[in-house]
Amino acid sequence: MANPRSAAELEKYLKGVDYPASKDDLLSKAKSNGAPQEVIDMINSLSESHFNSPIDVTKSFGESH
Repeated sequence: MANPRSAAELEKYLKGVDYPASKDDLLSKAKSNGAPQEVIDMINSLSESHFNSPIDVTKSFGESH
């Protein structure tokens, strides 16, 4: 998979995250869910560092695109 084109693609690698979560929490879960490097890079590029819910991740993803 290339860069995730949608928040839904990103979210599938974040399945099981306990919110609130830090960016490090998202990275750890994505890696354990087998995310490719492109997804790891996308999480690293998110503008926020703390997420209260998957909606926060989606908003941050939208801001970075």
